[in-house]
Amino acid sequence: MRDILPDLRSRCADGVPFALATVVAVHGSAPRDPGAVMAVDAAGAVVGSVSGGCVEGDLYEVAREVLAGAGPRVVTYGISDDEAFGVGLTCGGTIEVLVRAYVSPAELADLAALLDLIADDRPVAEATVLSGAAETGARLVVRPSDAGPATGTLGSEGLDAAVTDDARGLLAQGHTAIQWYGAHGQRRMQEVAVFIRTYAPPPRMLVFGAIDHAAATARIGSFLGYRVTVCDARPAFATRERFPTADEVVRAWPHTYLESTEVDARTVICVLTHDPKFDVPLLLAALRTPAAYIGVMGSRRTHHDRLARLREAGADEAALARLASPVGLDLGARTPEETAVSITAEVIQHRWGGTGRPLGELTGAIHHGETS
Repeated sequence: MRDILPDLRSRCADGVPFALATVVAVHGSAPRDPGAVMAVDAAGAVVGSVSGGCVEGDLYEVAREVLAGAGPRVVTYGISDDEAFGVGLTCGGTIEVLVRAYVSPAELADLAALLDLIADDRPVAEATVLSGAAETGARLVVRPSDAGPATGTLGSEGLDAAVTDDARGLLAQGHTAIQWYGAHGQRRMQEVAVFIRTYAPPPRMLVFGAIDHAAATARIGSFLGYRVTVCDARPAFATRERFPTADEVVRAWPHTYLESTEVDARTVICVLTHDPKFDVPLLLAALRTPAAYIGVMGSRRTHHDRLARLREAGADEAALARLASPVGLDLGARTPEETAVSITAEVIQHRWGGTGRPLGELTGAIHHGETS
């Protein structure tokens, strides 16, 4: 959604009707995750992609039918491995896509309000009925409990309440999912399928140490969708010119900045200073946060010296086990750019539970969590 957000907001502002096709489920391998979207407007213009291949050709026709009044629908594309390349699902698999139209001024204004929240990086979830006893395409927009009540309805008060509760839980975790309910929100029933798409602010990557490796890591972090902050106490090094892709460059003592900024369970911390006067107080502060990943640069000798210093400062073994040190996967990296790839590869591995081994040495599903 974010990649075509300006186009969608422009259409809403101009009152241009369009159909939105959204990937709601993926089975097996596919190039786009649930939440990927493609829009087709009344003039036939297309923005976005759900597969990168010929699935878009058929979806275009479905979108035009829905836009003409056929009503929202869920379409499924099951692609065999032999056929996969020709239709854009390069590894085979199946995708399910919800197609619904936004035509009336009220519908466009309702969607525009959601898009404004996403553009402002305010957490929000959109719940949409896919099938069952409720009306397909019915929508409920849910924000955190301290930001006000949900807007819209899925058709019943009980269903709205149950979905609101689940959407807030998924939003806190940054997850998107299909949930099943009874017609009135009953748990452990499968009468209504609801797609809950969450839009949380981008996760943070905090890079400490304004060195060449930090510049390369910041570039890749931005490419991966992180909101990147580079922090260093040295004014001559912590400059916007040296870190043009970072979202912010902070001149402060690292541990002081870390103790004053927001860190959540999705935050990635990369400590690239390898200087004890910075590292030890910074890492003690980092280990008190819920950060998802704490990577620390340095040689093995530096690593062992650092651990000794941290133990002397009171860090226990359970806390020290959280450190990815020396940082990165063993890729044989030499240059700052190669080292940044090594670091971010370990971040991805940590996030998704990968082995870090060559896929050619493994069997079974390529993407972790798949059953086939």
